[in-house]
Amino acid sequence: MPKVIIYSTPYCVYCKAAKEFFQEHGVKYEEKDVANDEEARERMIHKSGQLGVPVIEIGDEVVVGFDKKRLAVLLAIR
Repeated sequence: MPKVIIYSTPYCVYCKAAKEFFQEHGVKYEEKDVANDEEARERMIHKSGQLGVPVIEIGDEVVVGFDKKRLAVLLAIR
């Protein structure tokens, strides 16, 4: 399975939904809190071109927002 990184904030409902989705499907992920980690925030902006969260990296792919269908495809979840 490719490495999964989620750039999120503590108060983002879509971030929480994405993390719940990962947990339901046994997907291990690394979380970067961009509200408190300036370096992670800069990296997220560089990769996605925006400030909105969540931004999810799956291998070389970047998904902006909680796009459940795209995440399922990229993670081979049925």
